[in-house]
Amino acid sequence: MQQRGAARFGGRATRRVLAASAAVAALAGLTACTSGGGTDSDSSPSAGASTSRGGATSSASGATGSAAASEASITTTAVGGATKANPAQPVTVKVADGTLESVVMTNPAGKVVTGSTSGDRSTWRTAEDLGYGKTYSIKATAKDEGGKVVVKRDKVTTLSPGNMTMPYFNTVNGTAMADGATYGVGMVTAVRFDEAIPDKDAAEKAVTVTTTPKVTGAWYWSDDQTMQWRPKNYYATGTKVTVAAKVYGVDLGNGLYGQSDKTTSFTVGQKHVTVADAKTHQVKVYFDDKLVRTMPTSMGKGGYIENGKISLWTMPGTYTVITHENPATMSSNTYGLPASSPYGYSGLIVPWATKISTDGIYLHELDSTVSVQGSQNVSHGCLNLNQSNAKWFYQHSRVGDPVTVKHSGGPKLQVWQGGQWSVPWSTWVKGGAK
Repeated sequence: MQQRGAARFGGRATRRVLAASAAVAALAGLTACTSGGGTDSDSSPSAGASTSRGGATSSASGATGSAAASEASITTTAVGGATKANPAQPVTVKVADGTLESVVMTNPAGKVVTGSTSGDRSTWRTAEDLGYGKTYSIKATAKDEGGKVVVKRDKVTTLSPGNMTMPYFNTVNGTAMADGATYGVGMVTAVRFDEAIPDKDAAEKAVTVTTTPKVTGAWYWSDDQTMQWRPKNYYATGTKVTVAAKVYGVDLGNGLYGQSDKTTSFTVGQKHVTVADAKTHQVKVYFDDKLVRTMPTSMGKGGYIENGKISLWTMPGTYTVITHENPATMSSNTYGLPASSPYGYSGLIVPWATKISTDGIYLHELDSTVSVQGSQNVSHGCLNLNQSNAKWFYQHSRVGDPVTVKHSGGPKLQVWQGGQWSVPWSTWVKGGAK
């Protein structure tokens, strides 16, 4: 007798902790080029400035000119006003009463920071992220209207986070989302950080979901590390979705900064909706709201065992397909029922298994219950099917397809089990940052 049996939500990703960097020695004569997006060729972000967004205006460390003093005046600034520069925000070099001839900014590894100069040559601005905990040098040269030259040298040090966190894009099952994949109309995107997030509002503002066409959706925190985005209603087929976690340089609370930006995109496939009825013992599958297959099933027999701790119901609610396994190796240990129990099992090999809950409810083949499929519920919670139907469902369902179970008893499906669509919209929106 098959029952539930897949492992629960996986372990957390390895975190990186960035200690405060040591003081940087003199940086004269640095050259070369750095890549953008917060990472340079020495594997660390490399753009620089005297200060950063949120950083203080840098002070000049020296200036020289022609024999007669130049009228041009150079200033180096960053957005904000903090003591240490925020590496994700731009640094600008401006000249008054003159034009910029050149600006060279270098990181500690000798790489030149990319930047751009305005059309009137009054302003230069960094065009890439800086690195955390680094000191940069700037040499700016300008001329006044009379051709007299002024040179300014400056330095800026970026902030050094006490700790950093990396975001990961996961499915409800905790596995990595595949960039460019096609998912079902009920797809829920989970952004999991490898640290608990003190400032959830800052995290929500740093992670954006863009859809074409526009879709109403909201974040819900399932725990202190995981924020999940669900649309109010199922996506329309063909919707394009991009999730961008722009957390680099963002203080997520208590000095915890984002380690790196990440982006993923997916497309929504054909509408597949499945309805399983515990009273009629039938599973009906609809494509684009048209019934395409009816499959007899045997669902959870109901009741409780192990002193009331373990439910044998197929929990009512709306699930989504979260993975496919052929075969699945099942053990009752995964949902708290010891294999040594009279009701327990382990090492059960089950073909054509489509998983719909994180604690191991599947639609799967089980020949031993074919005689009661369509008439009696005898499982520990899974939906037993014959080989033909289990194989068909496995091959025609995709991650994110909704599966609704109705007329079943027992406890309601919870979010941690994969019941995001069982939460009323009014409750879901309250689960975001307060």
